[in-house]
Amino acid sequence: MKIHIDIDCFFVSAARILDSSLEHKAVAIGGRSDTKIFEKDARNQTVDFKNSGNFVPIFYKAYEKKDDTLQNFRDEKGQLRGVITTSSYEARAYGVKTAMSIQEALFLCPQLIVKSPNMSFYQELSHKLHLFLMKHIPLVEQASIDEFYGDVSGWVSDKELPSFIDELRHNIKKELKLPVSIGAAKTRYIAKMATNYAKPFGSKVIDTYNFDECINPLKVEKFTGIGKKMQQRLHAVQITTLGELRKHKGMLYAMGPYAKEIYKRVNGESDTPINIHVRRKSIGISRTFTPLYQRNEVLRRIHILARHLSFAVSKLRVIPTSFQMHIGYEMQQKSHFSFSQAELFYEKKFHDICVEMFHKADKYKRLHIIRISIHCGHFTRDSKRELSLLNFNEDIKMLPLNQLSQQLRAKYGLDILKWGGEL
Repeated sequence: MKIHIDIDCFFVSAARILDSSLEHKAVAIGGRSDTKIFEKDARNQTVDFKNSGNFVPIFYKAYEKKDDTLQNFRDEKGQLRGVITTSSYEARAYGVKTAMSIQEALFLCPQLIVKSPNMSFYQELSHKLHLFLMKHIPLVEQASIDEFYGDVSGWVSDKELPSFIDELRHNIKKELKLPVSIGAAKTRYIAKMATNYAKPFGSKVIDTYNFDECINPLKVEKFTGIGKKMQQRLHAVQITTLGELRKHKGMLYAMGPYAKEIYKRVNGESDTPINIHVRRKSIGISRTFTPLYQRNEVLRRIHILARHLSFAVSKLRVIPTSFQMHIGYEMQQKSHFSFSQAELFYEKKFHDICVEMFHKADKYKRLHIIRISIHCGHFTRDSKRELSLLNFNEDIKMLPLNQLSQQLRAKYGLDILKWGGEL
């Protein structure tokens, strides 16, 4: 049997560990894109790959200012900026949701307490929970900073499973002060559905006896893996619930391999083994900022983002072969550019790549830019793609210098060395 462990309102729960007066109150954690990295006196930027996940960046300040007032979310003009990354169940009762603007959340819930994120503390708690689970479960996979899967087959009997996961959640609460919900089922996909039933701070087992009554009434959009396009295809043929989906095996199989796999997952026939060593397949960095028109300043910020991302790539010890840049403009306009290149990776080359991608991606030159995203992927260790020998001799000469600069940044911080284009 597989189990799924999810920390309830993780960021809020972490804040309540630090401040018990927040218990039973409407609380939300706000998030603002870290534009401080663009300041010329930026310091103490760090990288951490251990527990990254949704709304948890791998880049953050090692020593964060503990400013928990709303002033922390106001821009230079005094306007409230930022979105809600998570909220307590008390806040959700007023309609406060993830990704909602802080301003809208305060309109719905005027008494809402908005706290600043504390990434370092989240990383610490997640790591402690991972260690705790590894002591009590044979196989543990960390899916995100607040989500874990475990395999207890042969470790806990089906008869003992309900009491095991119930005791496990209470022990976690006692030892780490973290409220978690735990679901159990034959497959990881159904176990995740069981966790949704268990929330908040509960446990639930979905087995042969209650499978139909738990799975059939759920809307198709509630099942992990059924994206928007698949939802549209299913709705077009009058399939809105998982029960209806299970009745139309032939139709799902006719839709193609992806739909066939979805059917098997929903029916509890397909599963994925627990992977205790999940390797990153891509990496990226993005920032949203106040609308900016001056392209010279945008390029300066691209140099800074490229410096951060190249350090992370070097720390992973991988060679990316695909690169993407996405630009977000005012008036909801977007553009992007991507290309592939199988050559040795070092910082100077990556800076040149990013500048070239920006010039080719910047299609709306009369519009202000509000967001820049850079991504690297298709690492040679996974794709087994052979490197080009075209510039190999020149590239290999740059590697010692690149290694030295990365060692200095690892020791003294990402901002100890900067490119002239950043100044």
